[in-house]
Amino acid sequence: MTTVGTAGADRLARLQGALAGADLEALLVTALPNIRYLSGFSGSNALLLVPAAGDATLWTDFRYATQVKTEVGAGVRTLVEPNSLWGALLGTLRESGAGARRIGFETEHLSHREAHRFLDEARDAAALTWRPTTHLVEALREVKDADELARIRTAVAIAEAALERTLPTIGVGQTELEVAGRLEFELRRAGSEGFPFECIVAAGERSALPHARPTARPIAAGDFLLIDFGAVHAGYCSDLTRTVVLGPPSDRHREIHDLVREALGSASAGVRAGMRGRDADAIARDYIARGGYGEAFGHSLGHGIGLEVHEAPRLSSTADAPLPAGAVVTIEPGIYLEGWGGVRIEDDVVLHPDGPEVLSRFPRELVSL
Repeated sequence: MTTVGTAGADRLARLQGALAGADLEALLVTALPNIRYLSGFSGSNALLLVPAAGDATLWTDFRYATQVKTEVGAGVRTLVEPNSLWGALLGTLRESGAGARRIGFETEHLSHREAHRFLDEARDAAALTWRPTTHLVEALREVKDADELARIRTAVAIAEAALERTLPTIGVGQTELEVAGRLEFELRRAGSEGFPFECIVAAGERSALPHARPTARPIAAGDFLLIDFGAVHAGYCSDLTRTVVLGPPSDRHREIHDLVREALGSASAGVRAGMRGRDADAIARDYIARGGYGEAFGHSLGHGIGLEVHEAPRLSSTADAPLPAGAVVTIEPGIYLEGWGGVRIEDDVVLHPDGPEVLSRFPRELVSL
């Protein structure tokens, strides 16, 4: 377990500056990844109240009484609550007559039930004004600092080591579930804390399903095998995809794989900080369209990664926001042909001010097993 240390204090200060700009006196943070980003706390139950000035307060329960002492950094006061975290939060707000009056809450991360619960309980504190907010903390999380980038690099290395150990064990007759199980074992053996998402292992015609779940389908000679997976290191994720073939590839295997690989290379080299997400998406999308398979690439080009495997920024045909320097994004073009199979190849790329850096090193050429 680690603390965010001085980085956490800097993140809190930047958030407090954003609160002043939003005319808020405090922000109630309920999303666990946002709480971890700001405080270092990685438990499963917490509330964090960040005032526009001064120390933040984090409430958690008895299960984390020891953990919270080792993880939470400077600028955060911690309270272990034996009963209701919500009750403790609202009690503090009621008792603090000189405290925050205009309080933001994360509308994207609060259930309808929870929102009504605390709004109903807070009605007797008439001076409180609750305001919905979006993307305040997530906007900060888009830009990775040096420590975050180091953690993602390690997560990428762990994932690549696991894939390298798994591929030689794959053979005709094994099921998708067997391959997924071996890959998950190798991820753990290489040091992954967990799985940022359920591993995707899809063979033959099922490789045309972009988010296929592994099944008991046996892998046959001549099948494409699409493998999409990631690792977690110190809370930070990687996300990689490779597509291999069982036995000698056909001309069509090579055609589709080469087109996706070249689209990946073009986008990975051409993406830039400051570029709109839709323009980054267009680099690969236009390349695949010129190859005659535009309608077979139906998902977005990529997304940010960090404490969550899917976070801002977005690289899609509808994303107008510029990509910030310091973001780490996936580049994952694909072609999916129903009833035949599909190919996706995915790398993780950091957007430095002077250009992109591809973090993943695993070969992109078509591998025949």
